[in-house]
Amino acid sequence: MTAPHLWVRAEQRDNETRVGLTPAGAATLLAQGYRVTVEASDTRVIPTDAYAQAGCTIAPQNSWPDAPDDAIIFGLKELPDDGTPLKHRHIMFGHAYKGQSAGRILLKRFNAGEGTLYDLEYLTDDTGRRVAAFGYWAGFAGAAVAVKCWIAQRHGTSAAPITPYANADTLTAELKTDLEALSARLPDALVIGALGRVGTGASDLCKRLNIPVTGWDMAQTAHGGPFPEILEHGLFFNCILAGPQTPVFVPKDAAILPRNLRVIGDIACDPDSDFNPVPVYDRATTWEEPALRLHDAPPLDVTAIDNLPSMLPLESSEDYAAQLLDTLGSLSRPGAPVWLRTKALFDQHRNAL
Repeated sequence: MTAPHLWVRAEQRDNETRVGLTPAGAATLLAQGYRVTVEASDTRVIPTDAYAQAGCTIAPQNSWPDAPDDAIIFGLKELPDDGTPLKHRHIMFGHAYKGQSAGRILLKRFNAGEGTLYDLEYLTDDTGRRVAAFGYWAGFAGAAVAVKCWIAQRHGTSAAPITPYANADTLTAELKTDLEALSARLPDALVIGALGRVGTGASDLCKRLNIPVTGWDMAQTAHGGPFPEILEHGLFFNCILAGPQTPVFVPKDAAILPRNLRVIGDIACDPDSDFNPVPVYDRATTWEEPALRLHDAPPLDVTAIDNLPSMLPLESSEDYAAQLLDTLGSLSRPGAPVWLRTKALFDQHRNAL
């Protein structure tokens, strides 16, 4: 078998500086006989020169559409929405299998170009657990954004635009300073999915700030609702991957009900999914406008940013790349189950169009 050719593309989304392969990981793959091409990028958190020094071939930024047909294009976030057919094999977060309108369009592009999607969200081991996830850092950053929104409410304003941080300690220190300046009682938080990666990250951020946390998981939500306890907490974090059996956590009329709830951190962030368990909003929020105000008196905001780990781009990239490296190394082995499973799922969904 010819050694795989992995082509790491530059991310083309605003505020996306992460990468799924570090220079050290690239050197490991090169030593295994891989060809590794890395596109130049003026925004990636790890400089292009570091990949060149590791032995990678450097290609012009955003040149992946002209990559050799056998190249496997590896990125994280979505491709430009230009409707062009996709002929390559792509490793990325496709967000295409839960009824999203953009996902259906993406699958049609793969059909038109006869390409393949290896969706990073569905790369799983034999037990069904994802082999790599940004979940911890999504939870950590998502909780931080929600706390920022709560602080802004106390000042009678809306949350300021989000920016990346050098590391988690810097982010935590800033939040501690802002909370101490308020001289106010801290909110309490309820985390659904507390035992998972995302919930653990959200809980850890709260604990760093001495915010009391109530952790729920499957046992507490098995009865299917309603869940009045959510409205009794100042902060609520949805940290689960929703599916057809997921109940509604926050009802549509939550804003006008008696509540202590002030900020919803929908870290799962699937507002256009058929399975959205937080149906009080209909669109993701952004780095520029991180909070969507649902009600004014008392205030209720929802935060739902879909690339939260980019707030901590270096830590999250290094962590994720380390988790994923062995799986990337299995691309050279025909019949590796992890890749067969994700390919079968792709075929199932595109054939259902």
